[in-house]
Amino acid sequence: MFNLANNLTLLRIGAVPIIVALLYFPGPWTTFVAAIVFGLAALTDILDGMVARRQNLITNVGKFLDPLADKLLVSATLVMLVRLDWVEAWVAIVIISRELIVTGLRAMAADKGMIIAADTHGKIKTILQLVALGPLVLHYPLLGYDFTGIGLIILYLAVIMTIFSGGNYLYNFYRNWLEQE
Repeated sequence: MFNLANNLTLLRIGAVPIIVALLYFPGPWTTFVAAIVFGLAALTDILDGMVARRQNLITNVGKFLDPLADKLLVSATLVMLVRLDWVEAWVAIVIISRELIVTGLRAMAADKGMIIAADTHGKIKTILQLVALGPLVLHYPLLGYDFTGIGLIILYLAVIMTIFSGGNYLYNFYRNWLEQE
């Protein structure tokens, strides 16, 4: 369980309360540190998969923890950004709702012995969410540049991909369910 890939995933989960605590006291320095922690946590999402594949460390624990870590990181960050009125609540509701729906579908599929694996659309969705949230966490201008506009544009693209990939999961679930019946 405690191989390098899973430890990287656990670091991502451990970063969540740090980011939440830093955003609880928003200011230029705390958001800067929160953005760095967020960026490092997002980087572990890339690294844990690479390490797991290269070192043949793919485990059931890792398959469970990796998407959980992504959901925790994105959801907690979105909730804090809504609390600060830096992101509209509907955006967080759409993204978090999709995550809950897909998790429920996967649980129902698993109960029937089906596996609904992560697909390219879901991976693109996660990348867009992570890339968008970094500048939004930073919030304040850095070296004279305000990156929040770019973050919001990417976040809206992430919402579109979130809806599309959620629909794709629903379609695949339904199609697989019919084949099982």
